[in-house]
Amino acid sequence: MADGLEILEEYIARCSNWGRWGDDDQAGTINLITEEKVREAAALVRVGKIVSLTMPYDMRGPQNGYLGRSNPVLYQLASGPGYLAGEQTAKETAALAQLSESDGRPCAGYYDDVLVMPTQSGTQWDALCHFFWRGRMYNGRPAAEAGTSGSRSNGVQHYTGRIVTRGVFADLAEHRGVEALEPGDAITADELEECLAAEGVEIRPGDALVVRTGFLGARRGKWADYAGGASPGLSLHTAPWLREKDIAAVATDTWGVEVLPNEIDCWQPLHIVALVHTGLALGEMFDLDALSADCKADRVYEFMFSASPLPLTGASGSPVSALAVK
Repeated sequence: MADGLEILEEYIARCSNWGRWGDDDQAGTINLITEEKVREAAALVRVGKIVSLTMPYDMRGPQNGYLGRSNPVLYQLASGPGYLAGEQTAKETAALAQLSESDGRPCAGYYDDVLVMPTQSGTQWDALCHFFWRGRMYNGRPAAEAGTSGSRSNGVQHYTGRIVTRGVFADLAEHRGVEALEPGDAITADELEECLAAEGVEIRPGDALVVRTGFLGARRGKWADYAGGASPGLSLHTAPWLREKDIAAVATDTWGVEVLPNEIDCWQPLHIVALVHTGLALGEMFDLDALSADCKADRVYEFMFSASPLPLTGASGSPVSALAVK
């Protein structure tokens, strides 16, 4: 335990961005996505091809109750059958009511619904208020500010409208020639470098690094303990590399980005270093199989990455409709 904590504290000291963009900063490494970076991303759009990176939000999703999270549930406020049964006749004018009576069918009608879901139930960004270490979250803000009516600091709304940048795809499963990496398989910085070199791309400051393990695809429809269970993922020891490369965001196809079981006797240590101290945007449960097939076909592993979260004030995370645009 002592050795693990010593490593953790060393990485925290090496990787911290607290104060780098000012004492009031609540966006972390998203500050690395400059106007120049957006122009660079836009220049990568050559054919107008769009690949969605978001899994469906529905009751067939990956959640199993771990951490109290459920899959999204859609409730109807007004339905087609209800409309046909005459439940919406109050919306009809006198003329339409007369027309409805004449042929036995209602006229104008509508369908409406309510979505109930945890903010982190599917493809999503972790906000900088999502994780704490020794009573603090990113940039030294007190954990007490993340209260019952939304966090007063580091809410996910500080990412909204700001995550459009160059995306670089590290298809680890394809690189290894396997369907999916195995649970507990830790991805190192050296392997990420090797994979990117084989694909003919390099990581640059302000990029979004998109990492496919194949694990989401392998578990699709038979999720079991995908949420919270043993999983491949980034090693804690990638933290200095992620900081030195000035990566703006990391998105993976796993539940928690980092490898599980954790490599030291501390829960989610990469979150502690990268999210709490580096302020790195972490994206989880991105659906990357279609992107893998596309990149394998055209051998283009860089693209415009667009993944703005909903402006949910004070939220710990947000659903996202993420896109790779080539």
